[in-house]
Amino acid sequence: MTKNKLGLLFGVSAYVLWGLFPLYWPLLKSAGSFEIVAHRAIWSLFFCLIALAFTKQLCKTFSVLKSSKLVLRLLLATILVSINWLTYIWAVNHGHIVDSALGYYINPLVMVGYGVLFLHEKLRKLQWVSVIVAFIGVGVLTIDYGKLPWISLTIAISWGSYGYVKKKLGLGSLESLTIETLISLVPYSIYVFWLGSQGKGHFGHGFSITVLLIMAGAVTAVPLLLFNGAAVRLPFSIIGLLQFITPTLNFVLGVWVKHEVMSTVRWVGFFVIWVALFALGIDLVKSGSSSNDGLAQGD
Repeated sequence: MTKNKLGLLFGVSAYVLWGLFPLYWPLLKSAGSFEIVAHRAIWSLFFCLIALAFTKQLCKTFSVLKSSKLVLRLLLATILVSINWLTYIWAVNHGHIVDSALGYYINPLVMVGYGVLFLHEKLRKLQWVSVIVAFIGVGVLTIDYGKLPWISLTIAISWGSYGYVKKKLGLGSLESLTIETLISLVPYSIYVFWLGSQGKGHFGHGFSITVLLIMAGAVTAVPLLLFNGAAVRLPFSIIGLLQFITPTLNFVLGVWVKHEVMSTVRWVGFFVIWVALFALGIDLVKSGSSSNDGLAQGD
């Protein structure tokens, strides 16, 4: 198998797995969003350490802790990704899968905005078209909701901000994820132990729920490793286009599997945003590279 074909296989597999997350988190619904996120971080660290040991990168990764500046930025990244995961899992488990899909559809455009505002990047014509049309789409959805789509915007802005912080760090995805989960280990572990002491925790209270909580770490780590394999083999423009697999699968699951309500106005809003993303996709193909390294979903 050629390098590009293997990279494409890795990339598609990663984004398909991320797109199927809405089928997994409801299995843990009884545990609550915060407990799920806590176990996801704890067990992600466990699987990341195994991966780092296997690739002989443990020492290199932990050397990052010597830089207080990097640790503070990783702390910020940890807070942002925690907000993202809490919002996403809560949305999936409370009948808002379509809203979460919208968030990840909007995210590439948020990243373009960060590129302009903070990295002083210049937008090409099609990118301007994408941003303007996307704002129109969000406006249509806001009218339909009667308020801002806060779930979608929280997911998009938290993930976009996380991507911006990660871009400025310049660390590998696996390295930074390991340090992030290490930083969050203490507060999340305290919370898990507190839940257990109060008799409210689900870990150890049934074989299936315990295994599912542990596997929440692997569910996160496996697509990340696949993504890393794709990132070193494929042009970033292709990675940028592949990322739309995830919200599309989320959307399909929300509408046709979970049967979430879609009004006519809501369909119009989504259609407008799809037009914006189509324009951005054309730009990515023409340019041969994405306008922003943070376009691809990562951790």
